[in-house]
Amino acid sequence: MHNKILLVEDDTVIAKTIQSFLAGQSYEVKTAQHFNAIDKEFDFFDPDLVIMDLMLPHFNGFHWLEEIRKTSKVPVIFLTSAGDDPNLVMAMNLGADDFLAKPIELTVLLAKIQGSLRRVYQYQISETSLQKGGYVLEISDNRLSNAKGSVSLSPIETKLLGLLFEKSDQLVSREEMIKKLWEGDDFIDRNTLAVTVNRLRKKVSAIGLADQLVTVKGAGYKLELVGQND
Repeated sequence: MHNKILLVEDDTVIAKTIQSFLAGQSYEVKTAQHFNAIDKEFDFFDPDLVIMDLMLPHFNGFHWLEEIRKTSKVPVIFLTSAGDDPNLVMAMNLGADDFLAKPIELTVLLAKIQGSLRRVYQYQISETSLQKGGYVLEISDNRLSNAKGSVSLSPIETKLLGLLFEKSDQLVSREEMIKKLWEGDDFIDRNTLAVTVNRLRKKVSAIGLADQLVTVKGAGYKLELVGQND
């Protein structure tokens, strides 16, 4: 079965170029037609991944990402002409998985698609849950729980937290995290890891884990659960 990709891009030349290229790579690509109802097109097509432009008619890509995240954790890659840090931060905080500035290099886009699909779907198959310090990380459901409640995570946040669970109380270098989370993707922005960790820290604060997710300046991160019972 081919992976299904929903392409949300109102520039018809760019959309046709991307669709033709990805079809040649054996992906099933649907180009969105109704830019005032992307959520309905998403629900109808049920894609494995979404490629979405930031600037769209009616509502921007941030709006539709928020709508998608209400019901799905499918990987979303943003395309934008404004490849600046504020847009990257906003995209990641809203739950985007990756970010690519125009003009687009198709080979780079393909690498990001392959990496996103591999990270999300293979990781969910390989593990079911991890437990540490009174917390339960449900891999398949992308959810972290403890006695205080639970929080919903994105697939990349689940993988990041899973790595920290496996190496609890040990420093995990930024290089190791990028290698594990993004398979050493040369196209990962320098800020992507920091933004992802900060977003995760905000989410897990609701159930008391934020203070244990420690930044070691200039080195990496670690999850400090010393003294807590498994």
